[in-house]
Amino acid sequence: MQTTNSKDDLSTVSDILTDLQTIPGIPDLETPYSRTTYPNPNHCAIELEGQSINAIITERQHQLDTVLHDISRSQTVIHGIITLQNHLLKQKKKIIESINLHKRLVSPLWLLPTEVLSQIFCHCLPQIPKLGELQPPSKLTVPMLLARICRRWREVVVDMPNLWRVLSVKVDDRNWQQAAFSYDSWLKRAQGRPLSLRLQFRADDHSTKLQRLLQSYTNQIKSLSVDFHRPGTPEFNTFRDLLALEEMSMHFNEDICADEMPASLLRSVSQLPAILCSFDVSGWSLSLSEVSSCDPVWAPLTTLGIGLWEAETVLRLLQLAPNLSSLTICILFFDGEPLNPFTHTNLQTLHISCDYYDDETLNVCDLLDALSFPTLRVLSVYGVSEWPHEEFKAFLARSKCPLESLIVRGSVVTDEQRAEYVALIPSLQFVLR
Repeated sequence: MQTTNSKDDLSTVSDILTDLQTIPGIPDLETPYSRTTYPNPNHCAIELEGQSINAIITERQHQLDTVLHDISRSQTVIHGIITLQNHLLKQKKKIIESINLHKRLVSPLWLLPTEVLSQIFCHCLPQIPKLGELQPPSKLTVPMLLARICRRWREVVVDMPNLWRVLSVKVDDRNWQQAAFSYDSWLKRAQGRPLSLRLQFRADDHSTKLQRLLQSYTNQIKSLSVDFHRPGTPEFNTFRDLLALEEMSMHFNEDICADEMPASLLRSVSQLPAILCSFDVSGWSLSLSEVSSCDPVWAPLTTLGIGLWEAETVLRLLQLAPNLSSLTICILFFDGEPLNPFTHTNLQTLHISCDYYDDETLNVCDLLDALSFPTLRVLSVYGVSEWPHEEFKAFLARSKCPLESLIVRGSVVTDEQRAEYVALIPSLQFVLR
């Protein structure tokens, strides 16, 4: 169907074409005087068929006026053509948009039920190995990327709480008010679902800003990773309000030695909720006194990653954490008191990384002689240059554990030694070294 605008366009094109046709051709300007290269006084009195040279000049002036008028008209025509072209290009764009819109209406993807589209969007979420590796939101990643495709996708994405359950919050003094509004909008879209958050802050007032942001969501936070950029960070009182927290990790950018942790942060750790089952700490090696001061937090844990000073501290931690099934520890050994025997009945996975001040073999032997793990299935040991074969055999015989995997890095386990271990523990399937 031809619209009024299209009729006007045709009329405009017709007018332009008519104007182009009415522009006259170039007239013949030749006269007997055209090839005269120098003045001839005899010509002044000559007339050509009753027409004087002055008459020729007058005629040329009229011709010039006509050409100037035609030039002006042609410029008007050119401007009209450009205007018409721009208008036609806009029409072309709108027509293409309309075609694409109506194509989408018959596209199988457009016809997908909202429930199916939601499932597809869930599979678009990136896989994050650790919460501490989560990056701040970006327009180039899900879910924000999906929300920018079209109106329907945005409506579906915004109404999917599971897409908004994970967030990395970085406190910055620049434009914090705007950033806080964006973070709050994100968290509201989770619609009360359990949250997994990564928090990064530096300055003294940043913890206060975070508490204000999270105060409405403390009962939703299930997993939390906190980056401390300096040990002097003030007490983060929000810990004690996280009643739903089950997984927690703390990372200190500046390594903190034993007994150097501020008392305020120790209090924060000791206030973690009783339902916490997974706790990971990097950049902080705890002393025996620090482990004891955080006593309330260890008992419910089933998974723990931590750095410790002294073998004695390892035993104390195991005593305070009877429910551990997985333990990753970095131990700094040095001369300590003799160790009393201890049996942990629930530990199934143990990863040990060793560092030393003195005789390393002696310290590892002391630790092996004191410990028994009757449920241990996976054991990895790093940083022991000379493998304590006899002590490890005694450990296996004493523990009578269903060990399946032994991983040793930094020392040598021979085939003969491996055969002896398999003879003691038939479930041992492989040894990596």
